[in-house]
Amino acid sequence: MPEPERKSKITASRKLMLKSLMLAKAKECWEQEHEEKEAEKARYLAERIPTLQTRGLSLSALQDLCRELHAKVEVVDEERYDIEAMSGMEGRKKMFDAAKSPTTQ
Repeated sequence: MPEPERKSKITASRKLMLKSLMLAKAKECWEQEHEEKEAEKARYLAERIPTLQTRGLSLSALQDLCRELHAKVEVVDEERYDIEAMSGMEGRKKMFDAAKSPTTQ
């Protein structure tokens, strides 16, 4: 014997209104979370990175500073490249091992 159709206790317009309110609240929470993360990032960078003092430096001192900064950037780029290469090799190795071994099901 078929069951009688149940009527929804909430109207379609009410559902739509509640859905839009929930989306608005979610957007508000996301925006606040994003602002907090940006503020935390700025606070962290302010603590970790000293301000660059270039006033009063001679041309040779500025050139030395540029060389020093360039060397630091180079080291960081090399480390980033090594990390990316290692993670890429690991991924390829796992794919190769998975393709090589027979699957058991």
